[in-house]
Amino acid sequence: MSSGGSRLRVKKQDSVTVVEFIDRNILDEANIQQIGEEIAGIVESANAPKLLISFENVDHLSSAALGTLITINNKIKARQGQLRLANIDPQIFEVFKITKLDRLFQIHDTTDSAIKSLS
Repeated sequence: MSSGGSRLRVKKQDSVTVVEFIDRNILDEANIQQIGEEIAGIVESANAPKLLISFENVDHLSSAALGTLITINNKIKARQGQLRLANIDPQIFEVFKITKLDRLFQIHDTTDSAIKSLS
């Protein structure tokens, strides 16, 4: 894994920006900060951004990563945008439920259903 490179794959699908993680484990503090900055840049470059974050390849997520998600959600709301999460591993979803973050975020089983909910 090269440091300095993007930790994300970003693509546009209609008016929605889809973000996927390159790493299976989002645990490292420096990577989480970089991911947060990259997504913040995407959010700040759009009026009313529509963002979908897919956790399709993610096996492990740290509490710091959850904190970054909350920060991103607040930035999107401040710009009258919408955020959806999708493809969350059942074990990671348990953490969202325990921390009650499943109530803060709109979480979808698939990327398609998340994109439909944004249009």
